Amino acid sequence: MTEFMRSSDAFTWAMESDPRLRSTVVTVIMLDRSPDWNEVRDRFDVISRMVPMVRQRVVPSPPPAPPRWEHAPDFDLDFHMRRVTAPSPGTIDTVLEMARVAAMEDFDRARPLWEATLIDGLENDGAAMLLKFHHALTDGVGGIQIGMILFDLSEVPDKHGSVAALPEEPPPPWLRGYRDTARYGAGLVTDAVTGALRTVPKLIANGILNPVETASSAAELAASVYRTMRPVSRTGSSLMNKRSLVRRLGVLEVPFGQLRAAAHQGGGALNDAFVAGVAGGLRLYHEKHGVAVGDLHLTMPMSLREEGDDMGGNRITIMRFDVPVGTADPEERIRQIHDRTAKVRHEKSLPYTQWIAGALNMMPRWYIGSILRNVDFLCSDVPGIPVPVFLGGAKVLTQYGFGPTIGSAVNVTLLTYVDVCTLGIDVDTGAIPDHDVFMDSLVAGFDEVLALGLGHV
Repeated sequence: MTEFMRSSDAFTWAMESDPRLRSTVVTVIMLDRSPDWNEVRDRFDVISRMVPMVRQRVVPSPPPAPPRWEHAPDFDLDFHMRRVTAPSPGTIDTVLEMARVAAMEDFDRARPLWEATLIDGLENDGAAMLLKFHHALTDGVGGIQIGMILFDLSEVPDKHGSVAALPEEPPPPWLRGYRDTARYGAGLVTDAVTGALRTVPKLIANGILNPVETASSAAELAASVYRTMRPVSRTGSSLMNKRSLVRRLGVLEVPFGQLRAAAHQGGGALNDAFVAGVAGGLRLYHEKHGVAVGDLHLTMPMSLREEGDDMGGNRITIMRFDVPVGTADPEERIRQIHDRTAKVRHEKSLPYTQWIAGALNMMPRWYIGSILRNVDFLCSDVPGIPVPVFLGGAKVLTQYGFGPTIGSAVNVTLLTYVDVCTLGIDVDTGAIPDHDVFMDSLVAGFDEVLALGLGHV
């Protein structure tokens, strides 16, 4: 049977009717020299055979089924892989400008949803690999897993065993979409009936034995689902309230050990200190404009990926909650963020993520936009590779991930590599027109947090 998009992926796909809500991810890999192009190309060929979605496109399905993944009949690896020479001066800013343009461009939706560009001619004989993919293709953790196929642990590339030839894929019958949609609908009914047969007797029994507790649990679940689906009527910030199609990218590096030590000083985890650093930067940015700020709306992806899940596909859910940006004391800010994040991680609605996404897919497009367009900022924490790696013989110096803003003013993505936390900052210039002022504020916000870790690494 056809592989349909998961409801959460279909949600991100559908919301792109508003181009401000596109789910394009960009990754920049900085290299000490130009890699062996043939080796890099061979690795992507291996990846395309191990992860089917890399050779598939997304096609619409007749309602009520979501879009489906289908073999791309004209797949051409060399269309997706390009090699260019960087214009002068060949600095990191040159690479970020190329990445910025890539982040704003939509995909050719008749083809698979990814591109890889090798950028030669950087300063000091360096190079960079610019990767662009749609979030439906994989999430951050899945991307790191795919990266382990791409990278080597030494300068001498490992020899991958031969990959079985792909079978010929005949064009799908023109009625296939309707036939599989009918099966999809039947599967939904079957799942609903099966779930009811399993759940209803238990609910009845619990209702008889513990009526108050059962009613309370149902009310808590309903409240949790509402918190997940509710629209946000306005931004928390009176300053960052415009949205546009223009993006600016920036980067920042912070020491992993010091950020983790700061987190422990505040009674939180690394992610709490990371969010506290971004929140501190946002507070300082508002102060520079003479604007008061309290709590701001945060969107935070949470990984639902389990051992044994395929590398392709998205295994995250998006949670929204308010963060105490106005709290000046960094230690107290970490503590408050830790408490609020802990509550979100235990939301009763989490096991029902796909059901909720399916319900949202049936909502009008304006409703989906209302859930996202008034979010103030987005933070994403991706555990990266803890050891040095190589790409086609070239040493990977650092990596930056740039997640989509999907309606927020800014997305800050933390990606760990060896002993450094790299931050990829994707700014909507409609909300934050003075990019340099914002970057200076963000640096100062992290300085506040990192000071807590001094002497405790």
